[in-house]
Amino acid sequence: MRDILEEIVAHKREEVAQFRQLLPLRQLAGLTEPMLSAPVPSMREALMASPTGIIAEFKRKSPSKGWIHREAKADVVSLAYQQAGASAVSVLTDRNYFGGYDEFIQMVRASGVTLPILYKNFVIDEYQLFQARHCGASAVLLIAAALKLDTCRQLIALAHDLGLEVLLELHDERDLNHAELEPDLYGVNNRHLGTFVTDVQTSFQMAERLPHTACKVSESGIADAATVLALRQAGYRGFLIGESLMRESYPGEALARLVAQMATPKTENQ
Repeated sequence: MRDILEEIVAHKREEVAQFRQLLPLRQLAGLTEPMLSAPVPSMREALMASPTGIIAEFKRKSPSKGWIHREAKADVVSLAYQQAGASAVSVLTDRNYFGGYDEFIQMVRASGVTLPILYKNFVIDEYQLFQARHCGASAVLLIAAALKLDTCRQLIALAHDLGLEVLLELHDERDLNHAELEPDLYGVNNRHLGTFVTDVQTSFQMAERLPHTACKVSESGIADAATVLALRQAGYRGFLIGESLMRESYPGEALARLVAQMATPKTENQ
């Protein structure tokens, strides 16, 4: 069976090697250094303080579904997300499999979005952390299944040195040894990154296995207010929602409807 995560990570190693040739790490670090004095908004603080906790994602494409919303503009959609009540924004920056670019985050910041922004990519190398900070992200995604424990520890430390928070993504019990690294946010991906099969029950099953005081984020397969509210009851404070919004002609309006439904959930008699 095709393991999509292994395929993506192998391609990512080649991609990062090419980036390093085009712009050596020392030069990228030099370009990033002036930005370190300007802190970016905290995703953890935003989620813990928010009554909704929605991380609205800009995603044009996926390996399993192909193009979702090819003509969507990162700046337009993300600003609409902010206006609709998102607590944070996630932007896919992987080009080959998700149709994204680092420049999307720069466009989002230039549009006036002040929310925390998650750099959503398959981060396996320190070079990518400098890319994330340089383009204006607040936090980076690290995937436990793609990283050895020591490598993950080193990347978390460097991310913090660069003023970035870390959303550490877990999927099942096999990833729990990474939880000891104490990231800023713990994510549970309901989509298996090997097969891309999605089951939101994964988040409910993992909730009690994570530190009680942690900022927990449920990712993937969330499409309605009832699911978000149930996950909040289970201890989650962040809800990464992308595909169900991006399939709409106007993702910001779809988010506004979801936020309104969360405020006035239906009863069994409605």
